Amino acid sequence: EGEEDYMSDLFIKQDVRPGLPMVRRMKEAIQKEEKQKEANEKNRQKSIKEQEKDRRDLVLKSALGNENKGFALLQKMGYKSGQALGKSGEGIVEPIPLNIKTGLSGLGHEELKKRKAEEKLENYRKKFHMKKQANEQAADQFRIRFKTKQEQRKMEGDLQKSQRACQQLDMQKDIDVPKETWYWLEPEEEDKKDEEAKEDECTSSDLSVSEKLHILTAYLREEHFYCIWCGTTYEDSEDLSSNCPGDSAADHD
Repeated sequence: EGEEDYMSDLFIKQDVRPGLPMVRRMKEAIQKEEKQKEANEKNRQKSIKEQEKDRRDLVLKSALGNENKGFALLQKMGYKSGQALGKSGEGIVEPIPLNIKTGLSGLGHEELKKRKAEEKLENYRKKFHMKKQANEQAADQFRIRFKTKQEQRKMEGDLQKSQRACQQLDMQKDIDVPKETWYWLEPEEEDKKDEEAKEDECTSSDLSVSEKLHILTAYLREEHFYCIWCGTTYEDSEDLSSNCPGDSAADHD
């Protein structure tokens, strides 16, 4: 009797588009679930802590009445509801808020947690600062090494240029053997033995690249009146000293 007749007009007029029955059933299921949750929430028995909290909040929200002895004494001394405490009214208006301890931890536990959190934060800041300083020092050291390497390469290039110029000028004066073996650029040799001998000879020398460059520059100026920085051969020592700015790259800058 409760079922609808499938031959009736009400059944025929229903929307039978594909997918709509499924959507309708889903909506009905969600609505039913929400209603069930609301009913469960209403019928749920509150815990003792929740009941105590509700009673406490209700009492704290309500103002004190004349039945309260403390409030009655204040009224006898001239106090009115909503007035600040104190003889001249400089005290507080609202009562001190009540802080209820609900946890099981002992007294001072919150302060200890707060202090530990502050110490942890301070340690993190110190580590971050130390890491930042280490990164800055590493960056400075890298820049110093890079600059030193660049200066070394430039000095080696200047030395090779001086050796090449010394060899050409010596040969123009029919000098077949250099004053020092490193005054001239040695030809490239493919034989490994000669390369090893060359390395041994270089390592046996105690002179650095800068010292060799200084000595060779002085030799070119004294012997050939030539300045590698100017790239010019002067007529004599007087012409060199009067027209050449100096004997180093810094003097020529």
